[in-house]
Amino acid sequence: MTPRTPGGTIGLMEAAADYQYAPLRIPPGTSRSAAATMLSLQADTGGWELARLQLHADGTRKVILRRRARLSYLPLPVT
Repeated sequence: MTPRTPGGTIGLMEAAADYQYAPLRIPPGTSRSAAATMLSLQADTGGWELARLQLHADGTRKVILRRRARLSYLPLPVT
């Protein structure tokens, strides 16, 4: 039987270093379909994917986009 290695934070840190993150804020007056269109354009042009989305009580959306660090030659998201 082979010894089992525990999953530690080193693996998570290495995985986090493989990504580049970009925070965005979407104003409260923006419709859901407009926000989805904006995020899909960012994904198409810059290689971004949605990492986290928070909807606040005032209607503001806080978005965290991520992409592989090897795609860093692509443009940053337009704010």
